[in-house]
Amino acid sequence: MVLSLGFISVTVPIDWTPKQFQKYYYKWVGPSGYVSAPDSVPEKRVEVEDICPPDHKGWRPGQVIEGVNILPSAACLSDNPHAVAAFVKGTNNVSHMTLMESKLAPDAVVKGADLDGDGDPDIIHIRLEVMELNGGSPDLAESITSFDIAPGIQPGLWVFTPKTFGMSTENFESLKANRMLRAPSPVIRVEQGDQIKITLENTHYMPHTIHLHGVDHPFVDADGNGNDGVPQTSELPLMPGKSRTYDINPRQTGTMFYHCHVQPQIHIMMGLQGMFVVEENKPNNWLQTLNIGAGQVRHQSVAINEKYDAEYDLHYQTIDKELHELIQQTNDARLTVKDMHRNYDITDSTVDYYLLNGRSFPYTIQESIVAVKPDQLIKFRVLNGGSEGISLHTHGHKFTITHYDGIGVAPIAQITRDVVWVAPAQRVDLDINTTNDGLHNYGEGAWIFHDHVEMAVTNDGISPGGSGSAIVYEKYMTEGGMPRGLGVDWNKFFSPEYYSREIPVWSSYDPLGLFADVEPDSQWMVKLISLGVALGVFLLSLLGLLRRSK
Repeated sequence: MVLSLGFISVTVPIDWTPKQFQKYYYKWVGPSGYVSAPDSVPEKRVEVEDICPPDHKGWRPGQVIEGVNILPSAACLSDNPHAVAAFVKGTNNVSHMTLMESKLAPDAVVKGADLDGDGDPDIIHIRLEVMELNGGSPDLAESITSFDIAPGIQPGLWVFTPKTFGMSTENFESLKANRMLRAPSPVIRVEQGDQIKITLENTHYMPHTIHLHGVDHPFVDADGNGNDGVPQTSELPLMPGKSRTYDINPRQTGTMFYHCHVQPQIHIMMGLQGMFVVEENKPNNWLQTLNIGAGQVRHQSVAINEKYDAEYDLHYQTIDKELHELIQQTNDARLTVKDMHRNYDITDSTVDYYLLNGRSFPYTIQESIVAVKPDQLIKFRVLNGGSEGISLHTHGHKFTITHYDGIGVAPIAQITRDVVWVAPAQRVDLDINTTNDGLHNYGEGAWIFHDHVEMAVTNDGISPGGSGSAIVYEKYMTEGGMPRGLGVDWNKFFSPEYYSREIPVWSSYDPLGLFADVEPDSQWMVKLISLGVALGVFLLSLLGLLRRSK
């Protein structure tokens, strides 16, 4: 017992003792000698993803398919041009080869008669399904139909998708979702005055509806059935395996919203939401009815072509890991339903990931980059589908706000600024003028734009991440479709290890390791273990004495 007490006195760190004792200790023993700092940990070598994969399928260049003029895409990863052509002409009006290349079902977007004789179809029938991404599997440890929002990050998601055929994955050897199945739900584009039918085929294991938020639509359809998508006041939710058609004949143009209205605090946040655009009625106005993944519109409407050089759909979302991981924990739908709708409390939620068009940085740069030239006018349609407001800020430019929630702002009242607030569920249309006049633009460059709520530039707290992307001028764009930056090396951002906190943030330009991780102090650990052993011996000895005294 005496020996253990002596050992404890030697191994107890002096810093743990009272300050008065330390004063006398140093007076008697003298100050401790110099202790060198622990060594730095060598930088971990990690496998980096291909930052900009080669365009083997030839999707990026401008091309004509089925007579449809498809704009070039400067982005590293572009939309499937065969799908764009099918969305413009209608899946019922394209060749078998185009349909096969698009992976769309023949009845995904059916375009019919030209009722007003102006050269474009006015009867449109769209069929949507519900898809789960990154869900749990009864057979595999990995998520199935996987969709990474950033390197190594796969939260569970639900999305509306166009009706497709074939496998949900890229091929039978892959777990990765095919390009038609992704977040966000597709942008729907229709023409003012058209007769629109949207059929929801519920391919999911929970009930769902579609609510046409801000879109001109009747409360009931021609048969007297509910047409608003709200279970409490309109129609019953659509059960798994059932289908329901919504009728629309929109009179008002603008940027709107559609989403599920069943348990909206869960289903909207899980991803069952999308942008809905009503375009002005013009002759020969063949629209790209669906824009998969949002982003650049590669076949613009007549009205947009008359005024703008390019158009981009920007859909913002937020993710709470606690909610989105629930669908990965069990394959029993009853348990998932209870966990999501009764056990999960959205009032206690926190946002971990911020998305732009279904991705977080650095993947936003691969897909949602805005490519421009000097002296252009670009249109942004912005939808905030997240749980928090967005403080949208651009470098090198100032936005002009032209519309709120689809309603035009009178020219005399339009505001030009570099920060625009977008509330949850709100839509804002913005003009970007690339004229170098010191107001609208400060000159060519690779100018980022991002949510200036600082959490939104991180992936679960690690920066850079979040919903940021960039407006990049032609001379600052690489041939592969990435910004020609003058700053840090981006390679580490394309590794899962960076976002799992395994790589120091400044490692790429810190060759001396000034900000490296620190090697653990092995002597400290030995002393701590020894102290624990000595305390154990002391306590056992004390217990022994107490027993003998009885």
